[in-house]
Amino acid sequence: MKKVAIALVVFVAFEHLLFLALEMFLWTTPTGIKFFGLTPEFAEQSKAIAANQGLYNGFLAAGLIWSLFRKDDALSIQVFFLTCVLVAGIFGAVTAKASILFVQGAPALLALALVLLTRRRDA
Repeated sequence: MKKVAIALVVFVAFEHLLFLALEMFLWTTPTGIKFFGLTPEFAEQSKAIAANQGLYNGFLAAGLIWSLFRKDDALSIQVFFLTCVLVAGIFGAVTAKASILFVQGAPALLALALVLLTRRRDA
């Protein structure tokens, strides 16, 4: 189960690296416009805000990746960053689009649950 928990942490980190790329670099491209369901005009007007969001997603990914290389405090780091992702997913679902809860929040919740269950068994 520990390998599955780590795989889910990697998945959530990878997901946020993809969000970083989409929001920082591909927002105004046909890929970004299609992925987020934007108009070209709105994409152009909101590209600075999207880049800012992308940077934050990069920080979440970096924290999760960092946790994979830690021995003594990996659990605390993973719990913190997965909780941040979960809160962001809930907030995004409430304020922007319900599907964010499933795309962002659900994987984080599953990873968080498995990380905690795995650590409890190790203790």
